[in-house]
Amino acid sequence: MATNLHLSELAPHLVQSEIRAMTVACTAVGGINLAQGVCDTDPPEAVVEAGIEAIRTGHNIYTRLDGIAGLREAIAGKLASFNRIHVDPHKEVLVTSGATGAMHAALAALLDPGDECLVLEPFYGYHVAMLRAQRLSPVVVSLDAPAWEIDWDRMEAAVSPRTRAMILNSPANPSGKAWSMPELERLAEFAERHDLFVFTDEIYEYFTFDGARHISFASLPGMRERTITISGFSKTFSVTGWRLGYLAASERWLGAIGYFHDLTYICAPSPLQHGAAAGLLALPQGYYDDLAAEYQSKRDLLCRALQKAGLEPSIPAGAYYILADASLIEGPDARARARTLLQETGVATVAGSAFFAPGRGEDLLRLCFAKKRGELEEACRRLESYRAGKAS
Repeated sequence: MATNLHLSELAPHLVQSEIRAMTVACTAVGGINLAQGVCDTDPPEAVVEAGIEAIRTGHNIYTRLDGIAGLREAIAGKLASFNRIHVDPHKEVLVTSGATGAMHAALAALLDPGDECLVLEPFYGYHVAMLRAQRLSPVVVSLDAPAWEIDWDRMEAAVSPRTRAMILNSPANPSGKAWSMPELERLAEFAERHDLFVFTDEIYEYFTFDGARHISFASLPGMRERTITISGFSKTFSVTGWRLGYLAASERWLGAIGYFHDLTYICAPSPLQHGAAAGLLALPQGYYDDLAAEYQSKRDLLCRALQKAGLEPSIPAGAYYILADASLIEGPDARARARTLLQETGVATVAGSAFFAPGRGEDLLRLCFAKKRGELEEACRRLESYRAGKAS
C-alpha cells in the first residue's frame, strides 16, 4: 500500500563511506587503523591550553555566525603570509564546522540542483557524496597515473552547458598530488574560459615534501573572485574531533555562504575557536617546518615497508596518504583485498575503488601515515613480514 512514510530518493544511494567501514572492521579485530585520516598525534600545547582556558572563562555560548573576530583576523594574517591571498577578515572570512561544513555551505549557496561540478579522479569520496546529497551532478575526470596529470582533451570534453564549477584538492587525498604552478595556471585559464566557480580543498596545505610548496589557486591572477578557498585546523593542529575549519571568499559570495552555514551549524564551537586563534598567533614557522619534516619521515618509513611487502607505493608529494598497488593480494576487488590484508596483518587500509568511478581503482589500497610513531612502526613491521602473493 502506498504511503508517505518512506526514505528520500537520495537516501538509498548514499551509504557509509568505505573509510568508515574499514575503521569499524579494524576496531572489531583490534587492528592498527591506517584507513582513516584521524591524525592521532598530539596537538600543540598552546592550542589545547587556549581552548581549555576559553571554556573556563565562559566562552561557551554562540559566536557570530562568521566566528570570533580574533580568529578571523588570525586567519586573514595567515592567508596573507602563507597563501598570498589578501582578504578582509570582517567581510571575507567564515569560520566553519570543519572544512566539510565550509564545502557544504559553499555548494548550497552558489550552485543549483542539476548543476554539474567537475571532480578530478582519484577524488575524496566525501566531495562526490556531498555534491550528490545536494542534488548536484559530479562529473568525474580521470587523471593519468603515476603523476596524476590532466588529459586536457578529456577535461574539455567533460564540460557541458550545465557545468558551473570544479573542485580542486591540493595537496590531494588520496593521491598526494601537489599541483604545480604551470598546472594551476592552465587550470586558471580553463576556469576563466568556461566561467567556473572553483572550490579548493587545501586542508593538507602544510603537508608537502621533497621541496614541493603549496600554491593556493586564489593567489593566481584573476582567480580570487571565482575561488572559494577552504581549509581548517584538523590536520595541521591534530584536532580532527574539534570540527573547526574556515573559508575565504569574495564579499560578494560570503554573506550567502555564511547564511547556509548558520542554517546547518549555527556557528563553529566557540571555545575551540579561541584555541585555534592561539595556535595561529603563537606557533612559529619552525612548527610548520618540523611538521612537514616529520611527516616526510613517516611517509618514507611506510613506503619502505610497502615495497618490502610487494605493495608498490606511489610516492606522494603532499598530504599524508599513500596509494599502493595491491594487485598481488588475494581477492576479486579492492574491498576484498583490503579485508584480506586486515585479516592477515591486522593493518586496516581503504579500497582504492572508494576514490574512483565504478570499475576503477580496484588494484589499489590507500594507507594513512598520520599516526604516532610507535604505532606506525608496528604497522610497518607487520607489513614487512607480509608478502603479497604468498602471504605468510
